[in-house]
Amino acid sequence: MNRSNADEPDRSITRGSDFLQLDPADAPPGGLADWLARRLREAIGDGRLPVGARLPATRLLAAELRVSRGVVTEAYQRLVDDGHIAGRGRAGTVVVAAPLTAPPAAAPPGTRHDDAPPRDPFPADPGADVFDVLRAAPARIDLSPGVPDLSAFPRAAWQRAERAVLRDLPAPALGYGDPRGALPLRTAAAAWLARNRGVRADPAEIVIVAGTAQALGLIARVLARDGIGAVAVEDPGSLGVRQHLRHWGLATPPVPVDAAGVRVDRLHGTGAPAVLLTPAHQFPTGAVLTGPRRRELMRWAAAGGLVIEDDYDAEHRYDRPPAPALRSLLTDRTFHTGSVSKLLAPALRTGWLLPPPAHLDAIVAEKRLADLGNAALPQLVLAELMDSGEMERGLRQLRRRHRRRRDTMIAAIDAHLPGAAVHGTAAGLHLTVTFDAAFRDTDLAAAALHHGVKTQPLSWHAQRPTRPGLVLGYAAVPASDITEGVTAIGRALHHLT
Repeated sequence: MNRSNADEPDRSITRGSDFLQLDPADAPPGGLADWLARRLREAIGDGRLPVGARLPATRLLAAELRVSRGVVTEAYQRLVDDGHIAGRGRAGTVVVAAPLTAPPAAAPPGTRHDDAPPRDPFPADPGADVFDVLRAAPARIDLSPGVPDLSAFPRAAWQRAERAVLRDLPAPALGYGDPRGALPLRTAAAAWLARNRGVRADPAEIVIVAGTAQALGLIARVLARDGIGAVAVEDPGSLGVRQHLRHWGLATPPVPVDAAGVRVDRLHGTGAPAVLLTPAHQFPTGAVLTGPRRRELMRWAAAGGLVIEDDYDAEHRYDRPPAPALRSLLTDRTFHTGSVSKLLAPALRTGWLLPPPAHLDAIVAEKRLADLGNAALPQLVLAELMDSGEMERGLRQLRRRHRRRRDTMIAAIDAHLPGAAVHGTAAGLHLTVTFDAAFRDTDLAAAALHHGVKTQPLSWHAQRPTRPGLVLGYAAVPASDITEGVTAIGRALHHLT
């Protein structure tokens, strides 16, 4: 018997695998790795491959599909880069996270009746529920800004920290606590601010809050009690922040932003005694407040002004040196607020507020009456995570992944949105594109959604007229979806213009 012939694969056998009923004949020419990665991602998303499921060895699956092992290795690597699977040594390659899927088409309670038509996600004058309506709109690809890679949430580390906390937690710690928050988290937050933001703070000066949204509410009520009725805001600047301030009865006069950050010279003209800034990575332009502007701001504050520093996106930087927090320069005139929403996940609803010393007691009183303090157990788990160094390790991994996705988006914009100006690429979780053309960016966002891609129009975040543009998030989206999404926006733009 000729054994050499017996060892060769029989080319007459039909290629395919019982695993997910994969058939390479379904793949487009030259696109085997893309096809396999997409099929695996779909199986993880719809639950056929749940978290913890083990994938076949690359050699075995390649043999079953009768393709080169490199095809399978490349497909697996794409899912590793996306954070959906991970190699576990002898345990093989396992699913560690499911991809984000589009939310159900039903709007949140109160936004529509069962017999009413769907709400327009892109009204020219967005209301208070505009983000709820947009989140509820179905889309294949979600390029909304403001969300990190949620598939990278450190589930295993969180579970370890939770077990450690519950093992050692004394019974009295389950009672009512300090409205400022659990001391271990305030201590961990103080250390985090010192290491990463250049801010020296005593844990007694820190108030743990339910995210930046609650911090703004507490600040607004304290300022209103002091007779302050207006807080100047960056323009363009966050629509959500503006909505929160207005909800608490504060006017929000706009101050222009340019490449150097907020125009402090124009701040004087608003007459507002306080200003809200995102100096580390301005939303949505990505500008960093420069040294000369910071010195101008210090002079303005020394004359009696108050600064609310939303430390948005401060830790997510790629191509520039760190920018210290304003609080490190203006201790007595700055409310500094940050959160773990962009570091871990918005669902944790946990952040910190460092008020000026003169306002600390008033902020604590407002927090006490708001909710008696955040839930203690998640605070203690987060403190354990921060103290262990897991937060820094996770942040380093996120930076690498987010940078690759940012680079993918920039390349896709160059290829499919010719003439678009790109802003804010050196840091953050999003970038902004503007167009030198005469159309409404709400129309472009609506056309993109019609093509299956969700994003936000720049005009939502501006109080004064501005060039049409889009705010595009890239952190939570696999690279292949980024390219497909920007390509679809290009088609929508072509039809619009």
